[in-house]
Order: sequence, then C-alpha cells, then structure tokens
Amino acid sequence: MREKMLFKSRTGPYLRLMKRSLISLDDARHLPLWRRPEALLFLMAFAMPVAFATWNALLNNFVIEAAGFTGVEIGWLHTVREIPGFLAIGVIALILFVREQVLGLVSLLMLGAATAVTAWFPSFGGILAVTMLSSIGFHYYETVNQSLQLQWLPKERAPIVLGRLLAAGSAASLIAYGLLVVTWKTFDLSYNFVYLVSGGFTAVVALFALFAYPQFEAPNPQSKKLVLKRRYGLYYALQFMAGARRQIFVVFAAFMMVERFGFQVHEVTALFLINYLANMIVAPFMGKIVFLKGERFVLVFEYAGLTLVFLAYGGIYWLGWGVVVAAGLYVIDHMLFGLAFALKTYFQKIADPEDIAPTAAVAFTINHIAAVFLPALLGYLWLASPGAVFGLAAGMAMTSLCLALLIPRHPEKGNEWRILPLVRPAGTPAE
Repeated sequence: MREKMLFKSRTGPYLRLMKRSLISLDDARHLPLWRRPEALLFLMAFAMPVAFATWNALLNNFVIEAAGFTGVEIGWLHTVREIPGFLAIGVIALILFVREQVLGLVSLLMLGAATAVTAWFPSFGGILAVTMLSSIGFHYYETVNQSLQLQWLPKERAPIVLGRLLAAGSAASLIAYGLLVVTWKTFDLSYNFVYLVSGGFTAVVALFALFAYPQFEAPNPQSKKLVLKRRYGLYYALQFMAGARRQIFVVFAAFMMVERFGFQVHEVTALFLINYLANMIVAPFMGKIVFLKGERFVLVFEYAGLTLVFLAYGGIYWLGWGVVVAAGLYVIDHMLFGLAFALKTYFQKIADPEDIAPTAAVAFTINHIAAVFLPALLGYLWLASPGAVFGLAAGMAMTSLCLALLIPRHPEKGNEWRILPLVRPAGTPAE
C-alpha cells in the first residue's frame, strides 16, 4: 500500500498534466526530462541541421552538375532563398491563428519535405521552386525557434543553454557530413538518395515532436501586432549588418571552394565536417564566455575576427594564396559566426517579455533586407572581381564592429546602448 501511494504521489502531477491541453513552464518541471521544453528545443536543434546541412553540402556540386550554374545563377538562387526570410514578419499574422510551437514544428516539417524532393527538379526553374519551399520552412522555423528559446530559457541560463543548443546542431551536422564523407564515393550515392534520407529524417522528427510533446505556455503572452521600438534600434542595426555580411559567406565562400579549387562533394563535406566538429567542441565554451564576459566583448571579438578573415579571403584572389589557406579560413569563419547567438541574449536582456515573438519576426525581416538583392548583385561583381566581393564583406564586418562597441557591459531595459550624451534618449544611462 505504501509503495502504491508513493507511486501515485510521484506520478500524480505528471498524470494531471497529461490531461491538460496547455502546460505552464513551471508545471512542465513535473514532466519526464525528455518531454520538457528544453528537451524539445534540443530535439529541434538536432533535427533541423540534418536536412539543411545536407542540402548545403550538396548544393554547389548539384547545381553545377545538374543545371550548369555560374556565379550569376547561384546569386539568383540565394536571392530567391532569402525572400521568405524577408517575409518572416508574416509570422506575426500567423500566430494570431496558430500557436508558435505548432507553427515551428510545421515549418520544420516543410523544410524536411522540400529537402527530400530537391533532386527531382534538376533545372534552373525547378531548383528555384523547391528552394523557395524549403526556405519558407527554414526561415519560419528559425524565426519561431528563436522566439521560443528566449521565452522558455531564463535569462541567467540562456547563454549557456544556447551554446549547448549550438553544439547539438553542430553534432547533427557532424553526423550528416560524416556519413556523406564515408559513404558518398564508397557506395556511389546519388543526390536523390541523400536528399530523400536527410529530408525525410527531419520531417519524421518534426511529426514526432508535433504529437509527442504537450503545448507549453510561457508566462508572458506575446503581442500579436507589429512591434518597432526606438530603444531596440541598435539591435535592428546589428541584425541588418549581420544579414548582409552573412550572405557573402553563405553564398560565395563554399562556391569559391568548388569553382576555384575544384572541390568534389566528399571534399566539400569533409570541410563542413571539420567546421561542425570544431563548433561542437567550442560552442559550450562560447556560451560560458558570453555569460562571463558579456555580449559586447564576444561580438567585438567576432566582428574583428571576421574583418581579418574576409580580407584574407580577398588575398586568395589578389595574392594567389592556395587551397590550404582557403580551407583554414573557411573553418575559422564558420567558428566566428557561431558567436552570433550573443546577439540573441543581448535582445533578451533589453526586451519587454511580450515583445519577443513579434520582434523575432521583425528582426528576421531586417536581417534579410540585404539578402533579397545582395546575392544577385554580387553574382555579377563576382564575375568581374571575386576579391572585391570579400573586400566588401570586410567593410561590413568593420561596420558591425563599430556598432557592437555601443553595447553596454550590462544591457537591460533602459540601458540598451552607449552613445554620446547629445543624442542619447532621455533617461538612458551611459553604461
């Protein structure tokens, strides 16, 4: 009898929670570890890169072999891919009718399904169409995922957990890339098979999470309208520059490895493999550095490093540096970009709790303003001077560095940025 009563006392909270449609974050602590909000964040962080990383690893070789892409076509492809990111503000309208958690998982499902059928459309128009579909899934998932992370994670633990989530995503990419390196040439795999398996895995995980997890209710209801506030201005500016700078890395860094140095699929994948192995090891320490040193220190370090890396990329064309230098720079570049989650925790500290979801959507749109036109325009510049493309990226990284210097050591509401007294909003302290 005593054992029966003990069992009921331990399982009672869990059984009661199972009967409720919504579970608060406080009550979710009574759920098994694998069904708690943080566990769902880790599951999504692991599932998304399997599809996206595989698509990214095969992309440059696939489009060159299947559709004869040059720098112009790859620029247009990435312009189309970024349109849904520019329209991420539509999430604000969608969450009027759909819960964020459901929207995020449906978007993840869409990303997996679109990735699975990528090789079925080996033409310029077909690749653009399926890329648009997968991009809608990816960008809407990322918008909602960022919002859920900042709502579900307490401020004091957010930097460390975000570092671990980055490591989980890197581990998933590492597994996907490792399997590609080992099996691509050994078993003479086709693009169709690899896309089907990777995209299908992500889709299945999204379906599982959609039905296996309860709906978690954050303590602060989110605003369902457009939010633009002056005190978030520095965050908006940093997001804009991050989006413009990221496009050059995403579009042209890996493309350079294929076009200039003739990398094959397994070689490109091996390079990605090194990237994610490094991130898996380093990312948790990155979170601790953000926790100890603050967002300003980490972002200044990131942007200073990226400035030097992009200038060195230009040296590959201006000075004729070889493949070893290019590969090393690519790994360093990728690791520095991993520090960008410090921008999330900066916003979490300065934001009104109800602004997190709408501002995540606004930030994604701002982040993708340049992405809509920059890849296509730089595709034409690439034909004339690839080194100039990377020189432009170095200038963007330097601009981001100057903006990051305005972040206070301890940002919070009312202390969003450091600026000269003549133009500081009334009541805003210097630090």
